[in-house]
Amino acid sequence: MSGEVSAFGLLNVYKPAGPSSHDLVSWVRRGTGVRKVGHGGTLDPAATGVLVLCLGPATRLSEYLLGSPKTYVARVHFGIESNTYDAEGEIVARNPRPISREQVETALAGFRGEIAQVPPLYSAIKRGGRKLYELARAGQMVELAPRAVTIHRLELLAWEPPIATLEVVCSAGTYIRSLAHDLGRAVGVGAHLAALERTVSGRFRAEEAVPWEQLAAAMTDGSWRQYLLPPDLALADHPAMYLDAAGLDEVRHGRRVPVAADMVDASLARAYDPEGRFVAVLGRRGDWWQPVKVFAG
Repeated sequence: MSGEVSAFGLLNVYKPAGPSSHDLVSWVRRGTGVRKVGHGGTLDPAATGVLVLCLGPATRLSEYLLGSPKTYVARVHFGIESNTYDAEGEIVARNPRPISREQVETALAGFRGEIAQVPPLYSAIKRGGRKLYELARAGQMVELAPRAVTIHRLELLAWEPPIATLEVVCSAGTYIRSLAHDLGRAVGVGAHLAALERTVSGRFRAEEAVPWEQLAAAMTDGSWRQYLLPPDLALADHPAMYLDAAGLDEVRHGRRVPVAADMVDASLARAYDPEGRFVAVLGRRGDWWQPVKVFAG
């Protein structure tokens, strides 16, 4: 594609196993001609499921997608540990001792609510400007501090020894690989993440996602815009503020506008111009809305 293509929206893509999230971002950038493309929460290459892509100015909304709760279906293989905590890594320990469904259920109870979790050494977290997996591959082991994450829901969907299928609803920043590893340690035989599907990311669901192969075909024939979603869906859980002409002028010049009485409990709001177009993200500052992000239009 020659020249830059304009777009302002989101794509709910069903990521297949194999490519990285960055691969899909790069392919969409090339396939659509849109220069700015980002995502709302990475998935490991082996993982499948919901990957929300942000196109054009919508890349400025990625932080709200990144911070949204996620739901996963995870297959945890007990009795085998790997250095990456998943099936892609090198096996570092085996324990064939049989375990029961009751032991798994008991261990799960200790991981609900707010927990302290140590991220995997093989992850994209940066330390000193380098990603942890780069340091790990170079033989440089880094001491990592635990981070607070919240497991809102953790249920055993199926038990087919030695594999447990779990549903996990969790806060942003949760590593399901670490959860699998820690569950294995809690049961006493070790474990690794055998497979992972993200079924929900904020308001975006797997059953509504466009399969990657379908999107790739649409990028080839130029019909990809049919899958473009409104950018304000990134803030769908926040209230809407409808501006009159005067209020729109204030917001576009970075000036504050008053908070309506029915919005006093909100911390963020979506702002729309008199024609109903999404034009800004507003942040609460006492009794006023302060423009946080303003979009041309």
